[in-house]
Parts: sequence; C-alpha cells; structure tokens
Amino acid sequence: MSHSPSITRRLGAIGPWALVLPASLALLLLLVLPVAGTLMESFGNPKGIWENYRLFFSSSYNRAVLIRSFWIALQATAVSLVAGFFGAYMIANSRPGLKRVLLIVSVFPLLTGVVVRSFSWMAILGRNGIVNTALIQLGLIDQPLSLLFTQGAVIVGLAYLFTPLMILSLVGVLETIEDDLYLAAESLGASPFGVFRQVTLPLAVPGMIVGSVLVFTGSLATFVTPRLLGGEQQMTLATLLYQKAMISFDWEAANTIAAIMMAVTILCVFLMGWLVRRATSARAAQ
Repeated sequence: MSHSPSITRRLGAIGPWALVLPASLALLLLLVLPVAGTLMESFGNPKGIWENYRLFFSSSYNRAVLIRSFWIALQATAVSLVAGFFGAYMIANSRPGLKRVLLIVSVFPLLTGVVVRSFSWMAILGRNGIVNTALIQLGLIDQPLSLLFTQGAVIVGLAYLFTPLMILSLVGVLETIEDDLYLAAESLGASPFGVFRQVTLPLAVPGMIVGSVLVFTGSLATFVTPRLLGGEQQMTLATLLYQKAMISFDWEAANTIAAIMMAVTILCVFLMGWLVRRATSARAAQ
C-alpha cells in the first residue's frame, strides 16, 4: 500500500500517452508512411535524385499545366474571397435567429457530394443548360455558347465548391469585432466605407488569410471539378496526375506531380502561419 501513490503517479503520466498512441499509430500508418513513400519514389530515379523533377519541368506542356493550375486556383480564391467576405459580413451582422438560418444555408452545399455539385454546373453551363436557354429566349444569342470545358467554368465551379469554407473562416473573425470600434470610428467622422476600410477589413485579415489558403490549396488539389467542367482542354495538376497514374501508368511522373502538390500545400501552410503572426502582431501594436 505504501507504493500505491507512486504507482498512481506513474499511471497518470502514462495515461495521456496511452490515449494518444492509437490515433498516432493510425496517422502514421495511413498518412505519414504513404506520403513519405510517395516522396521517396519521386527521388528514386537511377539517373539522379532530381531527374524526375528535371524531366517534369523540362516539358513545356507540364509547365503550362502548372501555371494554369496556379492561375485557376488564384482566380477561384479571389472569387471566393469576395463572395465569402460579403456573405460572412452579412451573417455576422444579422439577428441571432436569422444568423443561424443564413449560416446553415451557406454551409449546406458542404453536405452535398463534390460530383453532384459539379454536375449541377454542367446542367447550368451546358449547351442546352439554363444559361444558354435563357440567353436564347431573351434573344441575346442565336446559337448556344461554349461555356463548358473552359477556364471560366472551372473557376466558377471551384469558387462554388470552396466559398463555404471561406465563409466559415471569416464569420468567426467578424463576430469578434466589438461594436464599440464601429461606434468610435463613426464618432470620429469616418464614413461607412471608411469604417469598413479602416476597421473591418484590417481586423478580418487573419480570417481572410486562413480562408484563402484553404481555398487555394483545395482548388489546386481537387480533381473532380476540373475534370468535369474543364475536361482535357483545361488540364490541371490533379487531372494530369490522374492521367499519368491511371492512363499512362507512368508512376514516376505521377509521384513527382504528387510531391510538387504536397510541397506547394506545405509551403502555403507555413506562409499562412507567417502572415497570420504578422497580422496579429500588427493588430496588437495598434
């Protein structure tokens, strides 16, 4: 009995590790090891560890796909930022009952599968879709427009796909802004736009950064939407990865593309952390 307190302390020290161990092992087996294996394979060319990357970047087609992927992801992020900011601003400044309804409506698309949401845009933008039918009936065009399999279709689909994430990132930040700050700015003679520019926008920067990184990395990595709305004409890194792995069976090229996408994602996460720290420091300094 005299040793029971010591045993209890030891069990108490081991307890948290025992609780974390199963999840850590699952994370190691299901995520870390496959990712590490993919990275190792990308450096496994007998001609040199950088040979696969040299082959990838030496291809003008691959470079064009890489640039297109970044450009589409940036434009989708910009559209999501604008739409998500004003949506989140409206939700944050609504009455409590209406706020819950608007928040549910804004995140409801997340409950629907990506394939379903992408197919809905195919029905909207197709040659016999809603947009072309409406334009023809209004007499604005004589022949259906080619809206599908364009860069614009991919951007719209990605923005629709990820704007709810932007809204969720911004609502929490906008709700923390005290009403006293708005009243103080108005009492000092600031116009409504001045209040928005000098109070709301600077304080919302951390949420904007987090949301933008989520949308950018998601837009860069998603496969279904670019494949359905862009087709072969608007090849992105994700669809090129699928083509190399499942059609050409070029696993070395597929591993290289996957490694590049992972590197971009990790870089964005670190950049996000650095920007948020700078924004938080600037806000504290003020």
